[in-house]
Amino acid sequence: MSESTIPSPADYAGGLESFEKLTTAFYEKVGKDAILAPIFEEMDHEHPKHVAAFMAQCFGGGTPYSGDRSENEALREMVGKHLGRHLTERQRRRWVELLFDSADEVGLPNDPEFRSAFAAKIEWGSRIAVMNSQMDENPVGPDDHIPRFGWGSVRGPWESVGSICNFELDEEIIP
Repeated sequence: MSESTIPSPADYAGGLESFEKLTTAFYEKVGKDAILAPIFEEMDHEHPKHVAAFMAQCFGGGTPYSGDRSENEALREMVGKHLGRHLTERQRRRWVELLFDSADEVGLPNDPEFRSAFAAKIEWGSRIAVMNSQMDENPVGPDDHIPRFGWGSVRGPWESVGSICNFELDEEIIP
C-alpha cells in the first residue's frame, strides 16, 4: 500500500460518525457511573459531539473540532474546560476503562494496529487532561495546536505538543 492510500486512523475507524457513536455510548455509561457521574452532571448535551469531533481531528479526520477557528483557539478552548477541575488518577482510569468498553460495544476496529494507536492517544490525552485540570491558568501557548495521532506515533516526553506539557506533575493527584 502506498503512503497516499493508507487511511488515517479516523477514516479507518469509520470517520466522525463512528466517533459520535463511541462518545454517545460512552457518555451514557458515564452518567450512570459512581466515579464519573458527579464530574459530568452539568454536562452540555452537545459535549459528546464535541469530544467525538476532537477525537476525529486528532486521528486525522479533518478539522471537525476546530472548524473555522484556528487550531490554537480550539485547543485553548478545550484545555480551558479542564482547568481547575482537579481530576484524579482514579477518575482518569475509570474514564479510560469506560471509553475502551464503549469502543468494543460500538464496534470500533479491534485489530492490534488500530487499538494500539487508539490506546496511545487516549492514554496520552487523558493524562494531559488530568495535568491541565490541576491548573488555574490556561497553558496553551501561541504556537500550540491540536495534536495528531497516526499509526504508531508514540512521542517521548521531550516531544510535547507545546506548552500544554511543559510543567511538573503534582504527585498529590496520584493515589
